[in-house]
Amino acid sequence: MINDPSKIDFYYKLLVEKNSAYEGTFYVGVKTTGVFCRPTCPAKKPKKENCEFFSTAKEAALASYRPCKRCQPLSLPSVLSLEVKKLVIAIEENPQKKWTDKDFDNLSISANTARRQFKKQFGMTFIEYARSRRLGIAFNHIRNGKSLIDSQLDSGFDSGNGFRDAFYRIMGHVPKRTKDVRLLKSKWIETKLGSMVAIADDNALFLLEFVDRRGLESEINNLRAKLSIAIVPGTNSILEKLELELSEYFDGAINSFTTPVSDEIGTSFQRKVWEALKNIPRGRTISYKELAVLVGSPTAYRAVARANGANQISLIIPCHRVINANGNYGGYGGGIQRKAWLLDLEKNNVVLQ
Repeated sequence: MINDPSKIDFYYKLLVEKNSAYEGTFYVGVKTTGVFCRPTCPAKKPKKENCEFFSTAKEAALASYRPCKRCQPLSLPSVLSLEVKKLVIAIEENPQKKWTDKDFDNLSISANTARRQFKKQFGMTFIEYARSRRLGIAFNHIRNGKSLIDSQLDSGFDSGNGFRDAFYRIMGHVPKRTKDVRLLKSKWIETKLGSMVAIADDNALFLLEFVDRRGLESEINNLRAKLSIAIVPGTNSILEKLELELSEYFDGAINSFTTPVSDEIGTSFQRKVWEALKNIPRGRTISYKELAVLVGSPTAYRAVARANGANQISLIIPCHRVINANGNYGGYGGGIQRKAWLLDLEKNNVVLQ
């Protein structure tokens, strides 16, 4: 149990805010109900004097608290609701389908519920998600040599303008030639520390971030613009491999990742810094100055720090292992509490090779 008064005050503030950046880093036991919850539990918040805080779900359970039925603290965060699961299945059964209010009625789901819950889970409405799946099919058709008009019709777009407008919103421009189209898949992955989004093609990973990272939307837009790519929901062998390795990492079963990272992201100096980061052993930390020495630029520690902050492949390129020279954790795009949690996990779960 956490007894530090300053931490208790801080965690209670986060509990009231339902701060998702601290998902998985602490749990609260409610004395009046006997249940324990995650920070983002939607239930009415208890008074501070009725709260006890724990670092892990196991500690809360050992203190005789039972898991909350609403936020399900023993499950991964952001588990899809039954309505969202039903809609995802329906899309996959017929991804070319154009949805109407009648289709929602047939599933006993309101259109407003679909829009609201998809926005919460995926950062896009249901209609946007369905359109992205249809566009994904169209992109694959174009890459395989089909004409633009055939791809439009096969993917369920009756209007050429509608197809082009949808294409533009995701791609940034309408393709004139088959070779112009390059498709990356994005996958939502649940972890013990919260939801992450991963983007990859069939060969390598381009992005892995916590979904509540500040500036994530700009990162994705910059990636799309720089490489002239389309990004649509889906999966491939790289993303499936990554999801497995993330599960093993959080279980303390592996020291490093083998999922390949694209060499198309970052400058040559940034990639040099990121490669050095990958060589920091699990359970170890170094300072920015020490990292600068590792990359052969001992006086460029500010540039090294900027390259560290520009990393968009969380965990695999372990920028969280770099701390200030005075021992303070410094910054972290995923949130300082996540950084502390990750370092504690790695320190206590080093796999013997």
